[in-house]
Amino acid sequence: MELLMVADAKGEKMFDALANPYSGKFPLQRLQEIQGFVIDVDGTLVLGNRNNHGFHPLPGAIELIRFLGGRRLPFVLFTNGTARTPEQYIAALRTVGFDLQDNSILTPASCAADLFLRRGYRRVMALGGDGLKLPLQEVGLELVPPKGRAQVDAVLAGWHPEFTMCELEAACHAIWDGAKMFSVSQTRFFATADGRGIAPSRAMSAMIKDMTGCRVMTVGKPSLHALRHAGRRLEVKLKDLAIVGDDPEMEVPMAHSGGSLAIAVNSGLATIEAFMHLPEKRRPHLHLDGVDEVLKLYANSEKGAMDLTV
Repeated sequence: MELLMVADAKGEKMFDALANPYSGKFPLQRLQEIQGFVIDVDGTLVLGNRNNHGFHPLPGAIELIRFLGGRRLPFVLFTNGTARTPEQYIAALRTVGFDLQDNSILTPASCAADLFLRRGYRRVMALGGDGLKLPLQEVGLELVPPKGRAQVDAVLAGWHPEFTMCELEAACHAIWDGAKMFSVSQTRFFATADGRGIAPSRAMSAMIKDMTGCRVMTVGKPSLHALRHAGRRLEVKLKDLAIVGDDPEMEVPMAHSGGSLAIAVNSGLATIEAFMHLPEKRRPHLHLDGVDEVLKLYANSEKGAMDLTV
């Protein structure tokens, strides 16, 4: 892919861009044709504390959501967090100023519920709180407490800092008895206002995998299943989606897996160096300082003030 410098009418550099290998179009041209957005939450739109509370909007985040709503461009906010239910995330984001519809949040629990039904699973051991459990219960799955030697179809690890040895033993017995192991995320960290927070789902999965030798399947970002679930929610083809996020191990590879437009921001976990360390064909198509620059791109494009120079 060809690295470009994108400048405004005054010739000032705005961001780096990569030619799109899927459509043969440059990213700015493709951005104008995008039919829907999948946008990360922590580190992209907001920063919270290490307990996933106390959201503070990042520059341009509220304005971007308002802009997309005004343009009637469908979007969904996709967090890998399961500390809250989708409804609770929406309520928390509305409190700090985001104008959101009732179905505008996706979590890995929603993706897991969809996947388990498609696979014919019925009994699930969920390692987490209501944010993980309620979306599973709402689609009719039976939740089995992580105690003793329960027979289940799947074990699902989510937000659960209170994980205990007794729960570890129950999960291991379930795997030994034939259950499949799933995790909402296998990222090591998530972005907070205090720096990096450790993701419990990866830590729990690592312990269970070490004990049982099982394969851990991811139901949230960056899995292709998660992207397809988001596409179905928006009723938009994957090639017509833009994926926006701050994690080089999450949103960018997920976008590439579905041929979507990958937009990376520096406002959360990673700097430009982290993205540039990715293999050339797996780097973001657009690399911005923050989501406020998405608005600038649209504004400058409409004014005909955008230059592309190699």
